[in-house]
Amino acid sequence: MKLRFLQIAATAIGLSALFATSRLQAEVQVPALFTDHMVLQRDLPVVVWGTAAKGEEVAVSVASLAGKATADADGHWKVTLGELPAGGPHRLVIQGKNEIAIEDVLVGEVWVCSGQSNMQWPIDRAIDADLEVLTAKLPQLRLITVPNVAAQSPKSDFNGKWDVCTPETVKGFSAVGFLFGRQLQQTLDVPVGLIDNAWGGSAAEAWTNRDLLEADTRYADMLKGWDQRVADYDAKLADYKTALATWNQSSDKKSADKPQPPKDPGVNGNHRPANLYNGVLNPIIGYGIRGAIWYQGESNAGRPEEYGHLFPMMIQNWRDDWAQGDFSFYWVQLADFKAESPEPVDSSWAALRESQTFTMDKLPNTGEAVIIDLGEGRDIHPRNKQDVAKRLARIALARDYGIAVPYQSPRFKSLEVKDGKALVTFNTYGTKLYSFDAQQPVGFAIAGADGKYVWATAKLVGDDKVEVSSPSVKEPVSVRYAWADNPVCTLQNSAGLPVTPFRSDKPE
Repeated sequence: MKLRFLQIAATAIGLSALFATSRLQAEVQVPALFTDHMVLQRDLPVVVWGTAAKGEEVAVSVASLAGKATADADGHWKVTLGELPAGGPHRLVIQGKNEIAIEDVLVGEVWVCSGQSNMQWPIDRAIDADLEVLTAKLPQLRLITVPNVAAQSPKSDFNGKWDVCTPETVKGFSAVGFLFGRQLQQTLDVPVGLIDNAWGGSAAEAWTNRDLLEADTRYADMLKGWDQRVADYDAKLADYKTALATWNQSSDKKSADKPQPPKDPGVNGNHRPANLYNGVLNPIIGYGIRGAIWYQGESNAGRPEEYGHLFPMMIQNWRDDWAQGDFSFYWVQLADFKAESPEPVDSSWAALRESQTFTMDKLPNTGEAVIIDLGEGRDIHPRNKQDVAKRLARIALARDYGIAVPYQSPRFKSLEVKDGKALVTFNTYGTKLYSFDAQQPVGFAIAGADGKYVWATAKLVGDDKVEVSSPSVKEPVSVRYAWADNPVCTLQNSAGLPVTPFRSDKPE
């Protein structure tokens, strides 16, 4: 009798769980992007999406806007509403067989903060962390973080929620993201929402759709290598599971050590192509944004030429899939890092910086924050995130919000050789050249036809010109500036923005 009772109870529990699962699947649901304290992008169509029972009608309303959609055969629905001006708080209501009410919804500026560890680096580990955290009482600034989840198939949601920026909620948030958002919020006096999905150590190919990489023969060897790595790992994993099953069935487990799983060679990590595109980017694609700020490149520094086409491909991939046009995309150029070189040398880090710079010439609505003066030679993670964020904010304030602030680092324009001296002209974008901490610019190297570079003497000869020479190079052919992993360089503009490192012997 007791056994029969237990069987009936177990059946009831099973049916209850089944009914609960069925009810949950039928309920209208929305991703983590749609939670209390969220920020919607102003002056763009408001797009809300989620799941419901097949054929269920879902109504969405916020402020003065309202719309409906019907869930498709897979239970997916999307409602596109009109635009809203900055303001709030509003109440966002999603109504189907059940109702979801999202409170304290603001409308303002939304930015994605992405890249690797220097973007992920939290504010409580930056310089003046104690002071920055103490003053992070900003109710108009909202934060959400996407957890690090790698996947080879697209994820549609993540475990997270929007938070109001307070000293408690900001501590683990991206330092560059927070400081950038704070500058925008206080300057524009509108709500700002920040979505942080950065992943330390990540490579650019992990942020790119695999289909695009497969369509380009330049990435064939990369993909082939990864596919072989995955196949080898899967085989080892299968062998491990077989060995473990045999060990578990053994009557004398003391006679043999328990099998250990194989080490993951990055299959579930942040370098495998498309892993982060699917795991941490796809869940936010389509959410209304003004743009993205990006700090990455260290993990690709060994392949600078490849980065020259991979990075713009990745940006275009994001824009195409977001279907929001050429939204703003601004990045941080690699900082100075590693040991200083006593003599001019080739540098993969310098070449990677060059690839980053040339990306501005390949894609519209892009910008670069040069931080060749902010690095720490012994640490790949510079603690000065304040100036990094300010330089990114300058670009956004000028380009996206029409505020007249200098935002462009001077760039190499032309080279003229006369009487054994090289005259370098820069695009200074309305500013003047200035040598910081030295009477004349430091950081130039010069070479003749033999291509052997030596340190050069440099002299400012105009607001946008530098004369470069060396007694050991009688007939100069090319000039380089700040061309090293960790260059000593002093040239900037009158706004304090450092001159962009360059080599005149490889124009794009």
